[in-house]
Amino acid sequence: MAISQWPINERPREKLLAKGAKSLSDAELLAILFRTGVKGKTAIDLARELLKKHKNLQTLFTLSAEKFQEFPGLGMAKYVQLQAVLELGRRYWDENMQRSDMIKNSTDILQYFTAKLRGYQKEVFACLFLDTRLQVIAYEELFEGSLDGANVHPRVIMQKSLEHNASALIFAHNHPSGIAEPSQADKDMTLHLKSLLAGFEIRVLDHIVVGHGQAVSLAEEGLI
Repeated sequence: MAISQWPINERPREKLLAKGAKSLSDAELLAILFRTGVKGKTAIDLARELLKKHKNLQTLFTLSAEKFQEFPGLGMAKYVQLQAVLELGRRYWDENMQRSDMIKNSTDILQYFTAKLRGYQKEVFACLFLDTRLQVIAYEELFEGSLDGANVHPRVIMQKSLEHNASALIFAHNHPSGIAEPSQADKDMTLHLKSLLAGFEIRVLDHIVVGHGQAVSLAEEGLI
């Protein structure tokens, strides 16, 4: 039965308008995005099968175009729609952070970096540059690596900090494996950068490690 023939209060679009987006399941939200299903399957059927195959949204969002289209009924158009939504989410958090008067709490930071970095298939090292009042000056993704890591160059971080006239920094990088646990290399690198930047009166406030669906703050863990 087509979704248009369902009771009105069960149709995803009507349900969203009546109860809000939070009332919808992952499959229902994807169905709205996909708009149409395939022969014999509604958009919700398609979304449910896709989630069942790939376990969760995190895995789904990180699929390459080729892998995404291996699933029957999914083509380039739906892949592009999905990636557009992911990028809009990143830009929303970027605008939200840029408009903030200052960094208010660690929860904001964790959510911000999770939204910015969790969709990447390679490791990316980013930096948030802050002024003396902890207002955001700029966000930059400085280094990109492979599935296993990214080479971080202290000289580049120093140069960027001086260019932005930053007084404080927050580092972040993602773990494509999905495990947000900081490695010993992550800890050692952070302490090294903190010591180096302190000589220029630039504080390192935190280093966030982003995994699938979670993020870890080295500062909250007492590691810096």
